[in-house]
Amino acid sequence: MISGEIKSQIDKIWDSFWSGGISNPLEVIEQITYLLFLRRLDDLHTLEENKANRLKRPMEKRIFPEGEFPEGEHINIKKRPYDDLRWSRFKHFAAPEMFAVVNDYVFPFLRTLGGDDSTYAHHMKDARFTIPTPALLSKVVDLLDSVPMEERDTKGDLYEYMLDKLGSAGQNGQFRTPRHIIRLMVELTAPSPGDVICDPASGTCGFLMVANEYLREHHPEILRDAKLKEHFHHQMFHGFDFDSTMLRIGSMNMLLHGVENPDVRYRDSLAQEHSIDEESYTLVLANPPFAGSLDYENTAKDLLEIVKTKKTELLFLALFLRLLKPGGRAAVIVPDGVLFGSSKAHKELRRLLVEEQKLDAVISLPSGVFKPYAGVSTAILLFTKTNSGGTDFVWFYDVDADGLSLDDKRTPLLAEDKLGPVPAAQLTAEEHTKNNLPDVLARWQLRNTTERERPRTAQSFCVPKTDITAQGYDLSINRYKEVVHEEVEHRTPKDILANLAKLEAEIQQGMKNLEGLLG
Repeated sequence: MISGEIKSQIDKIWDSFWSGGISNPLEVIEQITYLLFLRRLDDLHTLEENKANRLKRPMEKRIFPEGEFPEGEHINIKKRPYDDLRWSRFKHFAAPEMFAVVNDYVFPFLRTLGGDDSTYAHHMKDARFTIPTPALLSKVVDLLDSVPMEERDTKGDLYEYMLDKLGSAGQNGQFRTPRHIIRLMVELTAPSPGDVICDPASGTCGFLMVANEYLREHHPEILRDAKLKEHFHHQMFHGFDFDSTMLRIGSMNMLLHGVENPDVRYRDSLAQEHSIDEESYTLVLANPPFAGSLDYENTAKDLLEIVKTKKTELLFLALFLRLLKPGGRAAVIVPDGVLFGSSKAHKELRRLLVEEQKLDAVISLPSGVFKPYAGVSTAILLFTKTNSGGTDFVWFYDVDADGLSLDDKRTPLLAEDKLGPVPAAQLTAEEHTKNNLPDVLARWQLRNTTERERPRTAQSFCVPKTDITAQGYDLSINRYKEVVHEEVEHRTPKDILANLAKLEAEIQQGMKNLEGLLG
């Protein structure tokens, strides 16, 4: 966890950006991302220098070349040694000189970094420097320099804290799935060292980042075994997005959480053909954008072959089926309309999941989960690609509470050690009513045993495939949930009328007595 002091420094930097005229939180994070990348380049260069000095031989891989920048004859600006472009050097310059070096030399150099084959270098090609004043740049550099970047947890938490500001800033909240919901989905699918994981709408790479944390925690051997380590850093994580800012931010998020070279690339997931990626992944984790529709001519033909529709939420489900290897599994968020929509495309897609694949679970989420920027009702679908059916029972869970208030403020309802799907402390029965997520995980493990016996009046239960087929593949929990009505005993009309007559007689008698007293 980062300290309160670092948090307050970040808050001050944030305020400085706003007062300096940069009010878009995405742009703030993008500028900080560039600076973090520059610091990392310097760290890598220093490692190479130390290695060369130790072995008493020339450096094998220079990030900052020898000589001066910019190279070439017809240059309008004065040349400077490449060493001046390094973080460890320019951080000591006075603010005006630092600003000139970063603006006129460092960013042009960043855009030429084709030699570095990493995802990060690739996404820096169109880097723009927009920090408005030398004073602000100096303040940001000082802050980032004070963060202990050798600690993976610290730098990861620092970036997460900044990304959380995207959600609180409102207009960019669509890029952020709540962390505890991501954690739930990762825990439900339990990634293993051999998995190849994909998020086709990756945004800030939250799903991939949490999967990385899960693997480090549950499979530490992944970083000890040379073959597994190579797979982990270079082949395991894949994210697609068509927003270059999000690609940079997502790449940096993965880097700061210790993944050296994930495959985070530009891709319009619904518009481009998927022959290269078809059946390439063993696990899909995603919360795709689901507001809107596409024209048929702008939609990948291979998706339309699965389901002919313009609706993005249905096209993404078709895409997940396309990307998964047989035996691959998925945990994805869908709007409720997918579960019960009556169009031909809706029904066909649900039929595909139930009849041709193995639909494992439908977890209904409360409608406030994505507040303050969306009040839509959603569910988590868990399924396995088989191409040969396999659905016997579908497990349903109706989540009433996720540990936070379901209004726009999303205030925690419990202490921090009792939040999330894997809380540090045990929850009491009363606390469970405020956070159902640990119970979701516990019951999920029992879905093939005791959960089959639960009545449909319970919070979770299993429904046989035959019932789902009979209901036209409707997957909304309310279609199958039974509500217990408390029996209330009502008096007969005859008793009520007799009682009224008795009351009337008493009133009349009371009136007569009153008249007698007054007379």
